[in-house]
Amino acid sequence: MSSNNVTRILVVGGGYVGMYTALRLQRKLKQELQQGTVEVIVIDPDPYMTYQPFLPEAAAGSISPRHVVVPLRRVLSQCTVVIGEVTAIDHSDRRATITTLAAEETGNGAIEVAYDELVLAPGSVSRTLPVPGLAEVGIGFKTVEEAIGLRNHVLGQLDIASSTRDPAVRDAALTFVFVGGGYAGVEALAELEDMARYAVRYYHNIKPEDMKWILVEASGRILPEVGPEMGRYAVRELRARNIDVRLETRLESCEKRIAVLSDGSRFPTRTLVWTAGVKPHPILAATKLPLAAHGRLQCTPALQVDGVEHAWSAGDAAAVPDLTAEPPAEPGAPRPVCAPNAQHALRQAKVLAENIASAVRGGPIVDYQHKYAGSVASLGLHKGVAHIYGRKLKGYPAWFMHRAYHLSRVPTFNRKARVLAEWTLAGLFKREIVSLGSLENPRAEFELAAGTGRHNEAS
Repeated sequence: MSSNNVTRILVVGGGYVGMYTALRLQRKLKQELQQGTVEVIVIDPDPYMTYQPFLPEAAAGSISPRHVVVPLRRVLSQCTVVIGEVTAIDHSDRRATITTLAAEETGNGAIEVAYDELVLAPGSVSRTLPVPGLAEVGIGFKTVEEAIGLRNHVLGQLDIASSTRDPAVRDAALTFVFVGGGYAGVEALAELEDMARYAVRYYHNIKPEDMKWILVEASGRILPEVGPEMGRYAVRELRARNIDVRLETRLESCEKRIAVLSDGSRFPTRTLVWTAGVKPHPILAATKLPLAAHGRLQCTPALQVDGVEHAWSAGDAAAVPDLTAEPPAEPGAPRPVCAPNAQHALRQAKVLAENIASAVRGGPIVDYQHKYAGSVASLGLHKGVAHIYGRKLKGYPAWFMHRAYHLSRVPTFNRKARVLAEWTLAGLFKREIVSLGSLENPRAEFELAAGTGRHNEAS
């Protein structure tokens, strides 16, 4: 419960916005936190923040999975981190209902937390469509668990193809379908194709040309953030690597492990990766706070929820007016909003923390304003595209800029040093191509031993 002498700031979400906001609040309100007059509580289902731009490299084995995540308790040492999920928010009474791991184990139900200031930064979830078979066979690519699971799965398919004489099973194992031509889909496909092309040199009966990599995109281009010219270059680069890029094409069905596309093509496959966009977290609709188009919170340029006191938001969850964009031609038309990407999220988190600190201290708040700088994307090892401040780069320079930019943005010096060390070692030694598929079911071996008497040694 929030006492009269303590201002409690509740941060819902430990991703980009949540972690960076809490981290900056630690610095701005250091004295108040030490005196106990301010308390910052961060709620997230996971005890870490995932730096998602590094997921493709983690899937390809260029970065260790533990270096893609940042432990919240270590970074937010002055905050209270609660591992749980917010299931309801009553902002009129300023209370949040939270389901924790302990509540699930003990059966005592959810707990209630009172707050004075609310920061809604739950991020987004994968947007799925009612495609027949998708829920049963689709693989996402939004968490580190999914990235490592996909890596193990791809290497496992190579093992299946190498150990069978059935041409149907072999072809399905060596066919990899990715749906969605945004950052996640293109970078994941490019990195994994690079890894698999390297891995097959160790298989006596698989050649790189035996594999089929297919990218399905419903619109007429991929990587729209880097501009039309760089998007067309990315398509040419991928097709030059024998990757089948299908634009203006949709996935119609994937039942019985057969991907059916809108152009009539049918691909038997054991791998279907779904990266066709994201949608706001469902908790936003349960808050009864004003929502804008696409289910995001309607916010002011100062990152306050429009018309609601003591409620703030940023990042994927917030529709924040873009003050640097050209005003609408028609009078009264809404101003364009900031794109829900990491570039805005990181900068919004800084302004958000500054404004909350000012509000706690009774000071003025400021508007968020940032002109979009551009985008970078990796197309595999030593390959990439970039469109930064009007300048277009491709190939090695763009790939280098991609790595340099994200190395500068990953939080903590510890993580920067570890990632840089891994990149350096990866350049000196061969790739690691070991599949650790048993990680997904670590008790399988023990259960087998317990059930059959295997490994039963005499005492």
